[in-house]
Amino acid sequence: MSDDIEDTAIVSLRDITDEDELREALSVLGGSDPEHCSYTKGYVKRQAVFACSTCTPTGVDPGGLCLACANICHDGHDIFELYTKRQFRCDCGNDKFGDFNCQLNPTKDGVNLKNKYNHNFCGKYCSCDRPYPDADDQVDDEMIQCIICEDWYHTRHLGCAVVDSEELQEMVCEACMNTAPFLWSYAAHIAAAPVIKVGHSGEELEVNVDELENQEDRKCEAFRNGGEGSSCQTLDKQPENRSAAFKRTHQEMTDSPVKTHGCRLKELPTGGPHRAREGAVFWPYNWRSKLCTCVSCKRAYVKAEVQFLLDESDTVLAYENSGRAQLLGEDRLMSFLSSLDHVQQLEMIYHYNDLKTELTTFLQQHAVEDKVVTAEDIEQFFEGLQSRKRGRPNAGY
Repeated sequence: MSDDIEDTAIVSLRDITDEDELREALSVLGGSDPEHCSYTKGYVKRQAVFACSTCTPTGVDPGGLCLACANICHDGHDIFELYTKRQFRCDCGNDKFGDFNCQLNPTKDGVNLKNKYNHNFCGKYCSCDRPYPDADDQVDDEMIQCIICEDWYHTRHLGCAVVDSEELQEMVCEACMNTAPFLWSYAAHIAAAPVIKVGHSGEELEVNVDELENQEDRKCEAFRNGGEGSSCQTLDKQPENRSAAFKRTHQEMTDSPVKTHGCRLKELPTGGPHRAREGAVFWPYNWRSKLCTCVSCKRAYVKAEVQFLLDESDTVLAYENSGRAQLLGEDRLMSFLSSLDHVQQLEMIYHYNDLKTELTTFLQQHAVEDKVVTAEDIEQFFEGLQSRKRGRPNAGY
């Protein structure tokens, strides 16, 4: 969560300081309707979800809210964000909330049987089961969400060193890897190489396992060619499918996988690198497209309850990209700008940046005052903006 639980929701914009953070915050809510309860849409593939500690405090059966219900039905309550959840249906006003009725959709079933809940709904996170933010935790540590259980983990509790790479997109915690053990076979060939800590003169150093193996391979090659240096202890090792398997070109990351009629899992090289089955695993872009889709493997996904891994639109990245497009209309804006001449483009960009500046100021003011942004607030903002526009010279464009 790297401070994301507080930073990514429009109802809690306390720490937004620049345009990039504003974009990130709005992108999480871009795919969610702020005025209409999402319950009528059924179990939504992915949406922003909230919890109300006023209505469902610790010790009570947990429940989750959609964006609209958090803003409208639970206005003035103690609300906290859960970032996004998959296949979730809004609980507001059902049996979990007792006599409390949903203002937007009062005719809901008593229970949403397919919803999944964890300790996040009680304000606890990670294997340490601590709140976030945690006033008693003096360690400056970010949190990362597992894409399977959707719990958030401190990086120091992942059982591995965090891999820092722009190619990486998703993380699966060790517990979820063991729930779907076939993922370990893919991890040895697709995922980021594990980083281990080795002691040296009283200090700890982080070392990439693949890099160590590559260094040993180079020593072996020099030894075979009669060069000087240490003797080779891995002459019969096969160097393929090591770090090169992770260093891909942009084209390789975006191209569709080669169609095959066999089982991709069974076709993975048996002489490849060995990977210990411990610690969280970090996966690169497009890794889901490399999973086998044969009948046998599909059954394994269903049995492990991870069939969503075959859906590349399930990712948080896909959801956020969709949210940005819906909320900010960037694609439509760029298409429209391309149809204008240079002078018109400059004029339009000026007004766009002016709107963006005023919107940022408006949201930051609500954040400082710890107020929820309602539909009425947005309407008043644009009415004021239109009024100020009419008062400017040459504002008719």
